[in-house]
Amino acid sequence: MRKAKPKKRIILPDPVFGEVAVTKFVNHLMYDGKKNTSFEIFYESLDKVKAKLPNEEMSALEIWKKALDNVTPQVEVKSRRIGGATFQVPTEIRPDRKESISMKNLIGYARKRGGKSMSDKLSAEIVDAFNSTGGAFKRKEDMHRMAEANRAFAHFRF
Repeated sequence: MRKAKPKKRIILPDPVFGEVAVTKFVNHLMYDGKKNTSFEIFYESLDKVKAKLPNEEMSALEIWKKALDNVTPQVEVKSRRIGGATFQVPTEIRPDRKESISMKNLIGYARKRGGKSMSDKLSAEIVDAFNSTGGAFKRKEDMHRMAEANRAFAHFRF
């Protein structure tokens, strides 16, 4: 690379929980720079998650963190061209990319769900991810299955 890597921007923690991860999640959730709306959707969905799981001793934020852990992939496949053939090479994922992928998958599959509002859809997807079901969890399982199937090409790693 000719240029130096740009510096990572500092992300401020959210106003309610004081967590940087919540702000990152809200940034992925945000459309058209409407951060306040995204925060409202997120906090409302956490309230709905707590209402859906009343007998759970964990807080809504802990449930959300567990759901994110459940949909976080460990390996992915990258296309690598060797001698005219393209191989799907399984590679481990950097920690910051893992976090980003899990958040994007959770939000993406929440958007695809049927439901009234985004907070309803997001809360339903968080509950499903917490219970190791749902679209985002299935996506993680598919990624792991692809990596396992192509394990023979692991020696082509970059």
